[in-house]
Amino acid sequence: MAFGFATAAAMLKPCLSIRANQSTSLDVSDLADDHVSRSKRNFVFIINPKGANGRTGKEWKKLLPHLRTRLGGHCNICEYITSAPSHGVDITREAIREGVDAVIAVGGDGTLHEVINGFFCAGQPVTALERGPGYSTTLGLIPLGTGSDFARTFHWRNDPHEAIERIKRGFKSKIDVGIITAHTGEQHYFINVADIHLSAKAGYYASRYKGFGNLCYVFGALRAFIGHENRNLKVKINGGDWEVFHKVTAICIGNAKYFGGGMKITPTADPSNGKLEVVILQDFKWYDFVLKLHKLYSGSHLSEKNVCLRSVKSIEVVEELSKGDIYIQSDGEHLGFLPANCSILPAAINFFC
Repeated sequence: MAFGFATAAAMLKPCLSIRANQSTSLDVSDLADDHVSRSKRNFVFIINPKGANGRTGKEWKKLLPHLRTRLGGHCNICEYITSAPSHGVDITREAIREGVDAVIAVGGDGTLHEVINGFFCAGQPVTALERGPGYSTTLGLIPLGTGSDFARTFHWRNDPHEAIERIKRGFKSKIDVGIITAHTGEQHYFINVADIHLSAKAGYYASRYKGFGNLCYVFGALRAFIGHENRNLKVKINGGDWEVFHKVTAICIGNAKYFGGGMKITPTADPSNGKLEVVILQDFKWYDFVLKLHKLYSGSHLSEKNVCLRSVKSIEVVEELSKGDIYIQSDGEHLGFLPANCSILPAAINFFC
C-alpha cells in the first residue's frame, strides 16, 4: 500500500518533524505506476537553511523560481527544509521508500553527507516499498555551502544554475560510497573523505569558525595543533597484516579528491573506480603545515618524503598504545575516536553528473 509524505512524516521521530513546502503537489498515486508511464518525475530537494551561516536558505529562496522554470515542466518539485541534525537522513529515507525519482541535496558537504546516509539504513540500501528490485533513486547536488568540496572533484563551479542544468539534462553515472565503522560499531557512509587524527580534530574545531568561510578550515587546523602529538598507529590494508606507521599526523581516506575548503588531499581519488585512496602524513609539525599549505591545496604534497599513498579496498586503523583520543570524521562530520574501519561500496548510487 502506497502512503504519502504526510504519512511518512508522521512516522519519523517527534523531534525531527518534517517541514515541507511543496511547490508542485506530489501525486502519490503516480508512485505506484510504472516509471515510463508517468508524465512527471518526482524530485525531492533537501535544504539546510542554516548552512553557510544562513546563506543557503537565502540563496535557495532566490533560486526556487528559476528552478521551477527549468524543471517544473517535467517534474514535481518537493522542497523539504531540515530543522535539526540528521533530519536530512530521515527525509531521504522516507522519500526513497516512497519511490521518488531523485533526492537532491541543496547546500554544502554536510547536507550531502546527511542525504548520502539516508540512502542506507541498518547496513543496507534503502529501497522503494512498491518498486521492483532494479529501481533506484538518483542522487543530485546543488552546491550552496561553505566548502562544497565534493563538487570540486568534478571541476564544478559553486554555481547553482549550472547544477540545475545538470539535473535537467539527466545524465547519470554510478558512484562509489565509503563506509566507516567507528568504535561504537555504528556504520556511517561518506562520499568524499574520511580522516583520522589531526585533520579530523581540525574539522571538529573548524565548525566553530564557520563565520570566516573557507578560512575556518585553516583556523581549525592551527587550533588543532595546540597540544597535538604525532602518534604511532597500526594499519591493516585489505585484510592483510598489521603495519605500524610511526609519528602519524593524519590519515586521509578519499573517495573523492578534496576536503577542508579546497585542499586536494587525496588527488588520485576517483569516486567511480571502486577504490579508496589513502594518504598518510607522518611527523608534520605546525610549521610544516604553514610552509606546505600551498601543496595541500594543489595536491602536490604526495612528493614529500613523509607522505605515503596507498590504494585500498578496505583499511583498519587502531592506536599502537590506546589512549582513546584520536579523532575521526567523515565528510566533515565528527564521529568519535579510534579504532575505525573503512571500506568501499563500488557503484552504490546513481548520481546526476
